Formats: sequence, structure tokens, C-alpha cells
Amino acid sequence: MARLGREFYVRDALSVAPELIGKRLVHRSPEGVCAGRIVEVEAYLGPRDKGAHSYRASPSGRTRIQYEPGGHLYIALTYGIHHCMNIVVGPAGTPEVVLLRALEPLEGIELMEKRRKTDQLRKLCSGPGNLTQALGITVAAYGLDLCGGDPIYLEEEKERPPVKPEEITTTPRINIDYAEEAAHYPWRFLLADSPFVSARHHRWKFTES
Repeated sequence: MARLGREFYVRDALSVAPELIGKRLVHRSPEGVCAGRIVEVEAYLGPRDKGAHSYRASPSGRTRIQYEPGGHLYIALTYGIHHCMNIVVGPAGTPEVVLLRALEPLEGIELMEKRRKTDQLRKLCSGPGNLTQALGITVAAYGLDLCGGDPIYLEEEKERPPVKPEEITTTPRINIDYAEEAAHYPWRFLLADSPFVSARHHRWKFTES
């Protein structure tokens, strides 16, 4: 299957985010290939979004890759332990990203279980820190190009029909209470019937497990 091209990513975050639901994320690492179906994401809209890392941030700081054309990876380390994978979207100079929050495991499940130290399928990739651990993605992937020859990329999921808009639910984003009014924006998108999402209701407290 062909990886998604640049044209998919060089659009605003609110356009790209719902269309990521159902796409297949692949990581071809030296340990083996792991892949999962994206079932939950959050959109972050840069300088106009108090929940975004690029809000009032310097373009030369940790968010510098967000100013590149869409299709690059922004990997953030949160709480000093969790690697969170964000996809840079939009044209160059527009620091918008989409955070990947949960996957349905599809390939390389034994390797995911080894990395996560659990055989509970629903927990392997449920939560942004869990999915990167399961796929072996760390800050070393910062800046990788999803559209080039790098080992991490997205592709269409051919095994099932495309996700329909009515199958996607929106809620406020999780764990950004510091973002004031932006904490209530309904910019979390999830596959409504998926058992692999990180939380069913935005008021649930999300914890990495």
C-alpha cells in the first residue's frame, strides 16, 4: 500500500484530523514491523489555540518542526516519560499538529506486547504514550518525514471500507485544563464504536496504563 502524500497533510488541522480516523500507521523498525488503525486524534491549531505547544512559543524552540510543511513528525516528551506523536499539518509557517491518541493494533502484536509488557489487546495502543511505546517511537523520530523514505508513515487501510463521517464522534480534548476556554473546544475525534479509544467520555480522567 502506498503511503499518504504531502497533499493530504498540507491542510488545516481540523480538516486533516477527522480524515486520519481509519488510516493505518506503520513503523518499520529494526525489531520488526508494527502497524495500527488510527481510532482517536486531537487537533491543535497553533498560535490561536491555548492548548497547543506552539501557543506563544518561539519558532526556533522545540516546536520548530511545526513550521515545516505538513507531513513531518513532532514528538513531544510529556511528564518526562511519555513520548507523544504529533503529525505536523498545514503549509509551511503554520504550526498546527494532530496528536495521535489511540490505535487499533493490526500487525506486529507480539512485539507490541513485549514493549508494553501486557497481552491485553485493548491496552496496547490506547493513549498517546502507550501507542508510541507499543510501536517503538521515541524522540529520535522528531522531524521524520511521513512522505519520504523514513520508516514511519501512514497509508490507507484497505482491509475495511473508509470510515464515514457519521462514524466519528467529537468531544473536547483531554487533560488540557490549563488551556482555559480552549479546553472546551470539540477538537478530539474518535471512531465511535471502537473499543480501542483511550476514554469514552471527555470527563473521564485519562491515565497511562
